[in-house]
Amino acid sequence: MTEQTYLTLNDGNKIPQFGLWVWQVESDAATYSVEDGPQGRIPTHRHRGSLQERRGRRRGYPRGGSRSTRPLRDDKALERAAGLWRNAHCLGRSLDRLQLEYVDLFLIHWPSPHRGLYVDSWRALVELQKNGKARSIGVSNFEPEHLARIIDATGVTPAINQIELHPRFQQRRLRDYNRDLGILTQSWSPLGQGQLLTDATIETIAQKHGKTAAQVIIRWHVENGLVVIPKSVNANRIAENFDVFDFALDAEDMSRLEKLDSTEGRIGPNPLTATF
Repeated sequence: MTEQTYLTLNDGNKIPQFGLWVWQVESDAATYSVEDGPQGRIPTHRHRGSLQERRGRRRGYPRGGSRSTRPLRDDKALERAAGLWRNAHCLGRSLDRLQLEYVDLFLIHWPSPHRGLYVDSWRALVELQKNGKARSIGVSNFEPEHLARIIDATGVTPAINQIELHPRFQQRRLRDYNRDLGILTQSWSPLGQGQLLTDATIETIAQKHGKTAAQVIIRWHVENGLVVIPKSVNANRIAENFDVFDFALDAEDMSRLEKLDSTEGRIGPNPLTATF
């Protein structure tokens, strides 16, 4: 099994290209998922700051092997109590629960443009990074117009934009926009919520390489320079998903996968119309 790769963020920090998504996983199951990663080499993106982070650390899971990611769910926090204080308070409570002095990455989870508050939220994250509470800051589900507004308002470019991305919904325009700004793209629902695992094209490519459909999809993300965080609580599947650094997709494979892209491929909410 080949060691995994790392990418450098625009703030100089590094992030593993492969991680484990444990949001909406019960705490005990998530703890076991973290511990069962192959030799601790899978960093865990522990969204929502749930208790599995604390339990995993108490059982000896090293900070050096993990990346704690905390999303600000949307702008409701700012709607309830304006400005930096509320955001700092929310993050401070999370840090207390996680028994950490800082998080590696703090994200705005949705722009919620109908609230008109995401610029203020970004200003708050910029201050939290300056104060050492977050090593890196980024966004999730931001479209080009949202990115342009927060950068123009603060002069600070997000390190990451986390978006729905898989072979059936490839978001090339947004990926190119992120790249041109120096923003890494992180893929959520990278396996299309399991819907792509029985795709005939992907299965054919998997047979060609002696790999599983999931491994082919994850490898596609890796070769596109994306940060990929599939979700699983099964130890064997986690190890299998990680085992994607010993083969490469050729030009024909990549071309066939590119053709799976569809304007109808979105599974999750549309950031422009979501009303969270």
